[in-house]
Amino acid sequence: MRHNIKLVLTSMSLLFFATSCNQKKVWHYHHSAFQKKMNEMFKNASKSPLKPNDLKTFSSLSFFPIDSSFVVKAKLTPTPTSEYFEMKTTTERVSKERVYGVLSFELLGQPFELNVYQGKDSTEVKSNYLFLPFLDDTNGISTYGGGRYMDLEVPLSDSIWLDFNTAYNPYCVYNERYSCPIVPRQNYVSIQIKAGVKDFK
Repeated sequence: MRHNIKLVLTSMSLLFFATSCNQKKVWHYHHSAFQKKMNEMFKNASKSPLKPNDLKTFSSLSFFPIDSSFVVKAKLTPTPTSEYFEMKTTTERVSKERVYGVLSFELLGQPFELNVYQGKDSTEVKSNYLFLPFLDDTNGISTYGGGRYMDLEVPLSDSIWLDFNTAYNPYCVYNERYSCPIVPRQNYVSIQIKAGVKDFK
């Protein structure tokens, strides 16, 4: 499921503007290629995870407004000796994953650490693919209760940009026939990450 969604961060154009003198300067996306790609894929009957009845009436996913506060640079500490384990999924299937490394970063002024994973199947298909599942305080309120995912790539250095505006739902949110990895409890961020895809109604 998660291999079908490509990162398009490099194609996003940014527009910098200042508000009034009394307000802070902020970065805003001029447009979001990620959102466009997601909607195009969901409208495509050959790729969409939507059920036939939902596909007929689908127009767009629900997204949070793009917020530069949720774009952060993280330090990656690799864990090269970690072993593969069986990550549980929403079905009887298990996903062979290992902790590729630990991401350390600050978000809204608070420090956090998340494990980023590398799938055994991923190394055979796309060796530089990394999987970041996470939980936060929007789950069960404005986002899917089981958490969301982000797609990353192995960086060339010890740092990596995290853009939570590209957080998306597991496919099982849209169709229970999909088998989706369950987000490990240790990948919990104790704030509301109001960025990315919202829950599906």
